[in-house]
Amino acid sequence: MGRFLSRMITRILLSGPFTPGMSAEVESHTRRRLVVGLGNPAMEGTRHNVGMTVLGALAARLSIDDRWHGDKCVAGEVIVSEIQNTHVVLLRPKLPMNISGVSVAKAAVKYAIKPEDILLIHDELDKPVGKIAIKHGGSARGHNGVRSCVDCLRTDVMPRLRVGIGRPTGNTSIRGHVLSRFSSEEQKVLDSVLIQSVDLLLSQLFKQDPQQSSSSPAGGRQAARREQDSSN
Repeated sequence: MGRFLSRMITRILLSGPFTPGMSAEVESHTRRRLVVGLGNPAMEGTRHNVGMTVLGALAARLSIDDRWHGDKCVAGEVIVSEIQNTHVVLLRPKLPMNISGVSVAKAAVKYAIKPEDILLIHDELDKPVGKIAIKHGGSARGHNGVRSCVDCLRTDVMPRLRVGIGRPTGNTSIRGHVLSRFSSEEQKVLDSVLIQSVDLLLSQLFKQDPQQSSSSPAGGRQAARREQDSSN
């Protein structure tokens, strides 16, 4: 799907009857976080869907993985839970990666969650399998799913967990690579990555409110571009 076509479809989907007036589902004083696993519907197990795989591992660790349900209002599957005095929403968009930001933006409105409290999980070509990193806002770095989220939310402050999938070797195209499955050897590494990714996500979800931190991004294109590599 070309970028122009993606933007046209995004504009149409976001112009529907879903408005900010529908966002009062949670108490205003409750701390809220939205965690999104980016990927393509019906492509489970591929490199491009590793974000959804990590999100599934997070749900399993929290013992809420039996609570996924479809939500047509946000064009995705969600789990809503109260954990450690935090209103946590897990989201698996059911739209193609290039327009997945529509689902994220609608969920942000419905559950009254600010962009800086949205944590995106996605695959990262520039990191080898076995490496993960937190990126605190900034550009999409060529990732179409992240770009869609930035376009739809009109800000780039969202923190991201970048999960390495490595670059293709030989004559394999990037498209062919991201849509391929991990090798048996890579899968062994991925099992460890899932554990470490969930540990890192939990530390991000339940740390002090980022608004209380002087290093948190103020908003818009002024997002910080720090990266924190894991030790794996």
